[in-house]
Amino acid sequence: MVALARKTLIYEWRRFLPAVLAVGFAGLLQLLQAALVLGIFGGAAVYITGSSGNLWVGYPGTQSVDQGRGISPDVATLLYMQPEVTRVEPFLWVDGDWRGGGTGGVSVFVSGIDPGPHGLMFAHALSPSLRERLREPDAVIVDRADLDKLGVGIGGSASINGHRVHVVGVASGLRALGGVNVVTSLDTARRLDSDPSDVGRPTYLVARLRDPKQAAQIARTLNGRHGFGPYRVWTAKHFARRTMLFWLFDTGAGAGVLFLAGIVFLVGAVITSQALAAAVIGSIREYATLNALGVGVRALRWVILEEALWVGALGLAGAAILGSLLILLARREDVPVVLNLPVTLACVFLVLALAVVSGLGSMRSLRRADPATLLR
Repeated sequence: MVALARKTLIYEWRRFLPAVLAVGFAGLLQLLQAALVLGIFGGAAVYITGSSGNLWVGYPGTQSVDQGRGISPDVATLLYMQPEVTRVEPFLWVDGDWRGGGTGGVSVFVSGIDPGPHGLMFAHALSPSLRERLREPDAVIVDRADLDKLGVGIGGSASINGHRVHVVGVASGLRALGGVNVVTSLDTARRLDSDPSDVGRPTYLVARLRDPKQAAQIARTLNGRHGFGPYRVWTAKHFARRTMLFWLFDTGAGAGVLFLAGIVFLVGAVITSQALAAAVIGSIREYATLNALGVGVRALRWVILEEALWVGALGLAGAAILGSLLILLARREDVPVVLNLPVTLACVFLVLALAVVSGLGSMRSLRRADPATLLR
C-alpha cells in the first residue's frame, strides 16, 4: 500500500499539486510567523542576549528588563565575594525623549554601559573600537535601522531629556521593542537621567563567571543572602526568557499572535483537506477497482494517509527552501527575524499534523469508492 501511495503521487501529480502548494504555503506562513515572533519579541531581551554576562542582579519582582528599578551599588561587593565571579559592571537604564532631526520627538531607551574593551554589556553587538568612541562626552550609538526614525546620521546631533548628544557610530543588533535603543557610557547616561532617586544607583549589575555552568547554583546562593537591600539574582538565560514571556503573554500582543497562528493552521487544514479530497475524488474509480479486487476500505484509508504524509513532506521541503530565502532577505533589510532549532522542529510538526488532519478529513470521500460505481 505504501508503494501504491507513492506511485499514485508520481503518476497523478497534477491532482495532488494543489494540496502540496496548500501545505507548503501554510508551512511557510507558520515558519515566517514564528521567525517574526522570535525576532520582534526577542528584541525585548536584546540587552541580555547581546551581552556576555552570566548573572543579572536587579530589583525583586522585575518581570522584564525594561521595568528595572535602581538597586544598591553595594550588591557588587556581595558578587565579588563569590570566587567564581571574575567581573561585575553596572548597567543604567534611562527613559528618554529624543528631540532633533525634525522628528518631533521619539521615545528612546538609554543604555548606560562600561565603554571599556572588555565590557560585558552589548559585547556581542559592539566592537572594542566602537565602544571606545563612547568615552567621548555625550556620545551615543544607535542601530543603523533606526537612523531614519531618529532623523540623524553619523556625526549628527540631537537632544535627550534636554541634554545635547551626538551620534558617533551605528551597529546592528541593537533594535528594541517598543522604542529606540540608544547606547552611551555610564557617565553620559547619568547626566541624561532626570530622576533624582536614581543618583548613584544602577538599574542592574551584570556579572561574568569563570564557569558559566555554575550560574544557576551561584544565583540560588546569592538569593539567600541579606543585608544589601532589596535585590534578586537571575541567570542570563532565565532573565531573557522571563522578559520574552512577559512581552509575549502578559502584554496582550502575544495572545493576538498565537490566535493568528491558530487561524493559519485552521485555514490551512481546511484548504488542504479540500485539495486532498478533490484528488481522492478524482481517483475514486481506481479506489473502487482496488476495492472490487479485495482491498479493504481500511487499507485504502492507509493509502490516503500515506499520500497525505507525502504531500506534507513535499510541501515542507518547498516551505523550507522558500522560507530560508525570505529570512535571508529579511535579515539583509534589517527585519527582526530569528529562528532556532526547537521552533523549527515545532513548525515541522505542525505542517505534518496539518497534512495528517487533512488526510483524515479527505477519507470521507472513500464512501464513494463502491465497486458498483464501475458499472455506471
